[in-house]
Amino acid sequence: MKRQYKDLNLRPATVEVIEQANTIIDDYTQQGYRMTLRQLYYQFVSKNLIPNTEKSYKRLAGIISDGRLAGLIDWNAIEDRGRVADEPRQWSSIQALVKAASSQFRLPRWEGQDNYVELWVEKQALAGVLEPLAEEFHVTLMVNKGYSSQSAMHVAAGRFITAEGDGRTSHLLYLGDHDPSGEDMVRDIGDRLHMFGSDVTVKKLALTMAQVEEHNPPPNPAKMTDSRAEAYVREHGSSSWEVDALPPPVLSGIITEAIEGLLDHELMDEVVAREKKLTAELDEAVKGIRA
Repeated sequence: MKRQYKDLNLRPATVEVIEQANTIIDDYTQQGYRMTLRQLYYQFVSKNLIPNTEKSYKRLAGIISDGRLAGLIDWNAIEDRGRVADEPRQWSSIQALVKAASSQFRLPRWEGQDNYVELWVEKQALAGVLEPLAEEFHVTLMVNKGYSSQSAMHVAAGRFITAEGDGRTSHLLYLGDHDPSGEDMVRDIGDRLHMFGSDVTVKKLALTMAQVEEHNPPPNPAKMTDSRAEAYVREHGSSSWEVDALPPPVLSGIITEAIEGLLDHELMDEVVAREKKLTAELDEAVKGIRA
């Protein structure tokens, strides 16, 4: 949806940037993705349209804001995952409520599986990319926003311990930046979950150095003020990379391959078939309900 709120006199160079942004946005929209401003910025950098500097990021943010206000950029194409309103749930009728419940009905789809899987990500901004995959594979998605609190880690350990008590092997698939803290978070998560009694295996899916070498995302200087910087620089050098610099289709492919490697599709298909049968029965029963 494009809607004009201001009549702005934009310079030709600004209009050109807006046109470049719309080309990138359209490509992502056709693939079913909504972008964050940061992801859009990294696409500009990777295409050598702007340098990778904080000044460039702020300039692009201003241009995108003007483009949206001028009615030149779709308001729905860019999302801010960090500022989402928590709206109260409401339904217009009993039928609407039951229909909503029917559409969300799920059986335990990992029932009978040898593995239990959770998907964790360092950044809230990537939740929009991961949520459809978490829904598709019916796995818990956790946004830890940096180093998680003890409370969150203790609760998470309880989920893994419950699965392990059922005889399953638990796996935590993690996505985070390749920088001093991002690398250390993998160790920290594993250490604390193990301290709380879980035998979970923690695997960093992205961003890895192999992926950096393959996809060549824009580098940033490693933060030397980070207490972990010295050890990081010794092993990886003075550059760091953000996980959201990888295009969403690449991230989706990495996640899909990892989860499918731990999933028995035949068992899940059987659960989904039972689920569809029960949903049909529920839909049929609702027909007799009056508001």
